Amino acid sequence: MSTTTNLDKDEQGKSIDQKLYRSMIGSLLYLTASRPDILFSVCLCARFQACPKESHLHAVKRVFKYLAYTPTLGLWYPRKSTFDLHTYSDADFGGYKVDRKSTSGTCQFLGNMLIYWFSKKQNSVALSTTKAEYIAAGSCCAQVIWMKQQLLDYGFTFEKVPIRCDNTSAICLGKNPVHHSRTKHIDIRYHFIKDHIEKGDIELVFVPTEEQVADIFTKPLDENTFSKFRGELGLCEIE
Repeated sequence: MSTTTNLDKDEQGKSIDQKLYRSMIGSLLYLTASRPDILFSVCLCARFQACPKESHLHAVKRVFKYLAYTPTLGLWYPRKSTFDLHTYSDADFGGYKVDRKSTSGTCQFLGNMLIYWFSKKQNSVALSTTKAEYIAAGSCCAQVIWMKQQLLDYGFTFEKVPIRCDNTSAICLGKNPVHHSRTKHIDIRYHFIKDHIEKGDIELVFVPTEEQVADIFTKPLDENTFSKFRGELGLCEIE
């Protein structure tokens, strides 16, 4: 699955049946509702539906091959898990070869139970790693606020929900107004996150890159790291 990192428009490549390619992507997107481990690869392949080439079809077939070898993998929700809400947020700076836009990835847990996952190309080109990470944190923050409201309807209240980020500059930007003077281009997003930090809704917490679970939604990983994060998402063999 790591070969998807080299995907581009492949304008010189041989075109394939667009209807076939779209039907394959549609099937895989449906499956991502229960298999978050394929979300990044599927979303990357889905970007080439307008004019698919043989190289794109080959990448999609690799995803199907991976699924064929892991048919019993599924999300496990343990009965005795804790009930604390926490999230991970990450971005792959300029990782998309076609237009150099970054990819945001987030995931949310209730205790050890994965309840939400997300991978999406950002709408604009980020000029720095800090901006890419901060945009991802902003999307994560909005989802956390929505999730807090949904859980409040069931009588559960959460304060200072940790958003785990592996970029110290993005964390400082959310806490320190001095940084804001150098980043006017993300003015609104700055105030949005800072407002919720001051209200006690969220807090930005540093996590080492090797423990950043959201990496699995933003970039291709080596086999060992992929397997590690896949396990931390709660995916395991279910007979």
